Amino acid sequence: MGSISAEVASASIELLEVRHAFSTDVLALSDFTLSIAPREFVSIIGPSDCGKTTVLNLVAGLLPVQTGTIIVAGAAPTAGHHDVAYMLARDCLYPWLTAQQNAEMGNRVRRMKPAECSHRARALLHAVGLKGFEDSYPKQLSHGMRQRAALARTFAMLSPVLLMDEPFGALDAQTKLVLGELLDRLWEHEQRTVLFITHDLAEAIALSDRVIVMSRRPGRIIANVKIPLPRPRSVRAMQKDPQFHEIYAQLWTLLEQALTEEFVEDSI
Repeated sequence: MGSISAEVASASIELLEVRHAFSTDVLALSDFTLSIAPREFVSIIGPSDCGKTTVLNLVAGLLPVQTGTIIVAGAAPTAGHHDVAYMLARDCLYPWLTAQQNAEMGNRVRRMKPAECSHRARALLHAVGLKGFEDSYPKQLSHGMRQRAALARTFAMLSPVLLMDEPFGALDAQTKLVLGELLDRLWEHEQRTVLFITHDLAEAIALSDRVIVMSRRPGRIIANVKIPLPRPRSVRAMQKDPQFHEIYAQLWTLLEQALTEEFVEDSI
């Protein structure tokens, strides 16, 4: 499927004292500081409307930096930068294109050579379990299959930084489990730098090197929890691991504190 090792090696994400407001009455982020090392998989959890997606949009260059500093892969974030691929909660597939054509779309926009574009998209579709469905249109695919196609499109792009905004949030529990383990295998293969948003604590633990817990709006970091579990991981196997349950309970308590604002700020 190709390699992006050199690019990943320098693909860090830095946010320093970032503050973002949508109006004088809506302060989304306050004093938000986070460093993500190259090849690190970091998840963010927190109450609804705490600014998680705002963080992703700032890193992607979709929102202007109002206060503070953001550096992504050595440069200020800009919309459409090839170093960043962004996967949304919805699959956002074009209904008039096949799964193969949708998986190629990101690289076609980036002017990848047609033969390489086609080969990489097909390889990723096979990797996500859609072999034999390359010529199917979105209306012919289940919700889970459409998310697989979206995941293939995201990984097909040679971007060292991946931003993922609850990509499996609308799926049933079993499909979410399967796609989470699939994402873990894809990440193990190339180890890109990932910033992942989720409300699912088990998903965050299974995928991440660290889990960041945010406060209620205005969002700020209240805890930075390292996940010491060995890789590769399986959510099903981890159900029998006492350490998994300890980390889950810790994150659950931190979320409850975030909701009530009764927390003691953790060292970052």
